[in-house]
Amino acid sequence: MDSNQAAIVALLRALGCVVEVTSDVGRGFPDLVVKTKRGRVLLIEVKDGSKPPSARKLTADEHALSRRWVGHFAIVATDEDARWVAAL
Repeated sequence: MDSNQAAIVALLRALGCVVEVTSDVGRGFPDLVVKTKRGRVLLIEVKDGSKPPSARKLTADEHALSRRWVGHFAIVATDEDARWVAAL
């Protein structure tokens, strides 16, 4: 779990999203399943925005799942990213 995951989850929930934490699923499954107020469901991979971009890349398993997933998938590293997701 990235150090900012709890804060991202709290912000998304404060913005009216339903958030399920799935970071323990493994095998590349994203950290969160989020339903926005508008009803969109997204898989969210949380990355620590304080780390350099090279440390925020998807793992091979995460990348493979993101390519197979036919729905919405997003990488969230900052509060700004979370606000963008919540607005969908």
